[in-house]
Amino acid sequence: MKYLKQFGVILLVTAIGELIRSVVPFPIPGSIYGLLLMFVLLCTHVIRLEQVKEAALFLIEIMPVMFIPAAAGLIVSWTDLKPILVQTVVILVVTTVIVMVVTGKTAMFMIGQRKGGKSDE
Repeated sequence: MKYLKQFGVILLVTAIGELIRSVVPFPIPGSIYGLLLMFVLLCTHVIRLEQVKEAALFLIEIMPVMFIPAAAGLIVSWTDLKPILVQTVVILVVTTVIVMVVTGKTAMFMIGQRKGGKSDE
């Protein structure tokens, strides 16, 4: 029952993110609004980590399974991707590196803020 309750909290925040997307005129997916809302709720202790931790860990564990339909879609689209394969791979590598660097710098900043000092840059 605990897992259902925790999953319900996550689902409610996600649904609110979708509602925000339908009201706000920006082209941002509702899942992003939901993530930001969950972040704010966790930071302000409106939702305690214990209220969602186990369900969130379960969802993270099964995340690779969620990519199977996308991979199958790529296989079906191979004829369309074949002419632009080099450009696609370059874009994927460059954006992956950018995301890794930005994530690392953000994590370093957040750790520095949590320790009360400056981040190591």
